[in-house]
Amino acid sequence: MTPDVARSLPSTARRPWGRFSSLTPSWIFALPALLVYAAVVLYPSLAGMFYAFTDWSGIGEEKSFVGLANLTAMFHDDQAMGSIGNTLLLTVTIVAVQNGVGLLLALGVHVKLKSRAVLRVVFFAPVVVSPVMVAFLWKYIYNPDPTAGLNGLLGTHIDWLGNPSLALWSIAGTVVWQYAGYSMVIFLAGLEGIPPELHEAAMIDGAGTWQRFRYVTWPLLAPSLTINLMLSTIGGLKLFDQVFAATNGGPGYATETLSTVLYKQAFVFGKFGYSTAIALVLALFVAAVSMVQLYYLRNREVAQ
Repeated sequence: MTPDVARSLPSTARRPWGRFSSLTPSWIFALPALLVYAAVVLYPSLAGMFYAFTDWSGIGEEKSFVGLANLTAMFHDDQAMGSIGNTLLLTVTIVAVQNGVGLLLALGVHVKLKSRAVLRVVFFAPVVVSPVMVAFLWKYIYNPDPTAGLNGLLGTHIDWLGNPSLALWSIAGTVVWQYAGYSMVIFLAGLEGIPPELHEAAMIDGAGTWQRFRYVTWPLLAPSLTINLMLSTIGGLKLFDQVFAATNGGPGYATETLSTVLYKQAFVFGKFGYSTAIALVLALFVAAVSMVQLYYLRNREVAQ
């Protein structure tokens, strides 16, 4: 075939694989990833849903179907029900404080400061540290010794993690310290996307700092707020690492969350079926809260 004839043919005729690629469904290229996802995520999840209705101990093949007995036992378990209250209280506190601090940090480093690049790195740095490492760091800071850590700084003698009325708030402070920088970055991205002309026009109209924030900045931060609230809510509801490393759910059951309870039921007491029932309730609860929250926040964005 001469070069002139080859150039006159359609591209699919010159390249035999071209016709195949043009006729292949696009989803076929995602099939390997879908198979891996099914094996690693979908199958274990569906198997867990099945085990939630059995009395399996997690070892061996011996198990029997018990229906809703695990779910009934959970709602009659004082430890499990107490952990639900702790989880909700932690989540509300973390969502409110973390996003409030993150917004203030974003507004602070958004101004024209020479050191703003350094400050952004400093505030974001805790996010990249392992949650377990952060928990052990703050466990030292919360040392009850009056000459060490936070007590030494404040001149107090408080058992931050050993006092049942303070331990949960101490855990919340640890989480907020680590992830406030993450919320800051998301809010900062939203602030960077606001056209400066809008603020200039508001200033010409006589709007003060608060009025510009209330009527210009805050409405345009709605997408960033949606992302932050969703992420912090989901993170709070499934909180495990910081609690397990710092208090292991103690003192007593003061800092138990649903995640720590299901871990202990599975790997300490050998009640794998019961623990997967708790995990199923937690997953459904997180999904329900997330859907309601997303619906409300999306409607708020449209209203803005």
